[in-house]
Amino acid sequence: MKISILTATYNRAQLLDKLYASILINSNNCPEVQLEWLVMDDGSTDNTRRIVEEYCKENLIDVKYFHQENQGKMTAINNLIKETTGDLIVECDSDDFFTKDAFKIIVQSLQECKDMGETYALVFLKYTKDGQNMGNNFIENDYPSTMFDLYFKNGITGEKALVYNASIRKQFEYKLEHDEKFVTEARLHHEMDLKYQVRCFNKPIMICEYQKEGYTKNISKLFTTSPFGYYNYFKEIFNQDMHGVTFKKRLYVYKHYILFSVLTKEKHPIKNVNGIINKIMVSFLCHLHDFIITQQKVKENTFCIELVLIFEIK
Repeated sequence: MKISILTATYNRAQLLDKLYASILINSNNCPEVQLEWLVMDDGSTDNTRRIVEEYCKENLIDVKYFHQENQGKMTAINNLIKETTGDLIVECDSDDFFTKDAFKIIVQSLQECKDMGETYALVFLKYTKDGQNMGNNFIENDYPSTMFDLYFKNGITGEKALVYNASIRKQFEYKLEHDEKFVTEARLHHEMDLKYQVRCFNKPIMICEYQKEGYTKNISKLFTTSPFGYYNYFKEIFNQDMHGVTFKKRLYVYKHYILFSVLTKEKHPIKNVNGIINKIMVSFLCHLHDFIITQQKVKENTFCIELVLIFEIK
């Protein structure tokens, strides 16, 4: 079995040693697994190229260096996917690294599944460097589900680590809108959910160390720089099976759908909504939006912030 590890990196040369070391540890702990590490340098201006090329020269594992002009993480991963040769694919950010027994856990979990078949990914836990779960546990081990159901119906929270079935993952890519550089990974997952499923395991395989300039730390900025991607993400949620989705989660979808319809200046947001209940709720909130704009004469971006605060779901 072969695992392809994909890393998109931009000016984070100082972080790569920790990720590289974790891959080497796993390679020694799980020699039956063949590895390749594909690194896409997303237009870095630091010494990323020199460091990764040193890894290549060491020849301890199969490391491949690629370079592109700065286009963002999603385009970088889309380009790396085309170069993979593994049976499994795992995306690992440059500020993440693997637990020492990560690949053993992956192999054992795959054996429990026997055959991935229509499973597009094995889903594992992610921990902080302090050993804290970044969300909560799954209902049970080897639990079949979809990523949509996990977060919108089963009460799962926090980031997880996905190990993809390469034969399925390579059929999909991150869809970017209007030359935006970012889109939430959930949009890709929800697209795959329509045909396939995931299997969930309550074991950590990845450690995360968020950086100040990272995507997660700057989510508010991403909302304004990538509104079209987010608008399409929330619009596509209406194509999912909404039965069993709690009212709070529905409200979360409604408010963000309207937020991004405003930011993208979408003229017909209600027309793009599937389901009579969803149409009624979006229509009501859109009229509420028009009322506040008329009464208070606030700017659109100010209203968007206020709307999120009014309907915020903790």
